[in-house]
Amino acid sequence: MDVDRPRPRGGRRTDPSAATFPLGAAGLMLLALILCGDSAGPVAAPTAPAPSPSPVAATAPPVPLPRSEPVTLGIPAIGLRADGLVPLGLRPDGEIEVPRDYGQVGWYAYGPTPGQVGAAVIGGHVDSDTAPAVFHRLADLRPGDAVTVGRADGGTALFTVYAVHQYAKERFPTDRVYGPTGGHAELRLITCGGEFDHAVQSYRDNTVVYARLSGARTAAGHRPP
Repeated sequence: MDVDRPRPRGGRRTDPSAATFPLGAAGLMLLALILCGDSAGPVAAPTAPAPSPSPVAATAPPVPLPRSEPVTLGIPAIGLRADGLVPLGLRPDGEIEVPRDYGQVGWYAYGPTPGQVGAAVIGGHVDSDTAPAVFHRLADLRPGDAVTVGRADGGTALFTVYAVHQYAKERFPTDRVYGPTGGHAELRLITCGGEFDHAVQSYRDNTVVYARLSGARTAAGHRPP
C-alpha cells in the first residue's frame, strides 16, 4: 500500500473552519462527522456488533488518571508524532469547532481528557485538497498497537488499540463511540474514511480507533502502581 499517495478528491472545500456540526442527543459530540465537512442530519442508531475487548482489558486495568489536558500524541506504528494539540470547544451558535489546520490534532475539551474515566476523543483530518493530512494513516492501525498521549501535568497516558472500525455516516454508532465505558479510561481516534463522494463533497465513512488505558508514566518517568 502506498501510504504517501493522497486519496482521490476534487473540488474539496479549502476552509476547514467552515465544517461544523451541532451536538447530538444527550450532548454527545459528533466529531466524526465534523472532521469530514459533513452537514448531514443526526446519525442512525447503531446496528453493528460492539468492538471486542482487548486482551489488556481482561486483566486488572490501570487506575484512571486525574484530569490533565493532552499536549502531544504519538502513534509509533504509523510514524505519527503531533505536538500542540488544540482544544475543540463550541462556537457561539452551539456548533463544535474543528482544527483549523489540516496538520493539527484536536481534542474535545468538554469530554474526559485522555486517561480519565470515559471516552476521550481526539480527531484530525485525513487529507486536504492537495495532500495527506495528519490522520491519513489512521486506518492502518491494528489491535495491539500503542498510542501515547503526553499530558500537561508532565505525565504520559499509555493506550493499547483494541479495535478499528469503519462506519457509514448514516449508521454512525454515536452511543457506542462516545457513551459510557464501564468505568474504564478509553480513547477514540477519529477521522474520515471510505470513498470520497464528489456529489456531496464529503467522505462516505468514518474511521474510529478504539483504545484503552494500559499504563501511565509520571513526569519523572516512573510508572504509578
